[in-house]
Amino acid sequence: MRSSNYDTIVAVVNYKEEGAKEALAEYLSNFLRDNTLIVCIGTDKCIGDSLGPLVGTFLKEANFPLPVIGTLQNPAHAVNLEEILCDISCQYPNYFIIAIDACLGFEDNLGDIQIKLGPVHPGKGVGKNLPTVGDISIVGVVDSIDIKDGYWLKNIRLNFIWDMAKIISEGLILAAKQKGM
Repeated sequence: MRSSNYDTIVAVVNYKEEGAKEALAEYLSNFLRDNTLIVCIGTDKCIGDSLGPLVGTFLKEANFPLPVIGTLQNPAHAVNLEEILCDISCQYPNYFIIAIDACLGFEDNLGDIQIKLGPVHPGKGVGKNLPTVGDISIVGVVDSIDIKDGYWLKNIRLNFIWDMAKIISEGLILAAKQKGM
């Protein structure tokens, strides 16, 4: 895992690196406690944006010990995000929130999983103005920002998103095991 000083990114690992899930687990275990909530943002209507719901689904299927919001079946996306955040404030007051989302970045960063101190800004890369989510965030760089094409998700392979989602979910599962959860 590489450390980073730019923006609010505190750790970066590429999903293809050997030991990626272990590196994620080591860092994320510092943030897991009994009152932690995982919020996975995105939709399965766009392959690139399905990273969050895939992570949520994998966590639910693995009986992850902490509450998870946002799965393929019940996604947390642009249309329902404000309602979900309202429900979270009622059902999970004072919870520490880890938000997971896909993002756009530089081509050299494709496949990077970034851990940021602070919230994720859903939809920012495609020009949407949505509420921020999370105390910390995990974002996967799924496509590059290409000025000549605009800020649009291109043809992204499901296998790429699937593999990245597996690494993130396995890292969280391992972190919870390390914490004895």
